[in-house]
Amino acid sequence: MLVSYLPILILLLVVMGFAVSNLILSASVGRQKPSAEKLSPYECGVEPTGTARERFSVKFYLIAMMFVVFDIEVVFLYPWAVAFKSLKIFGLIEMAIFIVILLLCYVYIWKRGGLEWE
Repeated sequence: MLVSYLPILILLLVVMGFAVSNLILSASVGRQKPSAEKLSPYECGVEPTGTARERFSVKFYLIAMMFVVFDIEVVFLYPWAVAFKSLKIFGLIEMAIFIVILLLCYVYIWKRGGLEWE
């Protein structure tokens, strides 16, 4: 039983050995001349101002969570579309209810100002 996992273990050891050897080789052979310019963060060519520990607005996280929720809900449309013919009218009604609930949630968030970016 455990013999069948031997190739996976060997591959895992080879991969780990390759990664560790590349890290060691890069650290020992590569040129290391750090400077203030090389160590500064780079974002789209804009000079960084302030610290990296600035707080983001809660609005940023709320919009990100809403995007993820609505994005994942749209993923449920694909299996429904694949099985549409076998689900018949029941599947159509269930998906209509699902989309109406999503639409109501979207309108609620919109009315509450959840999509307003200040």
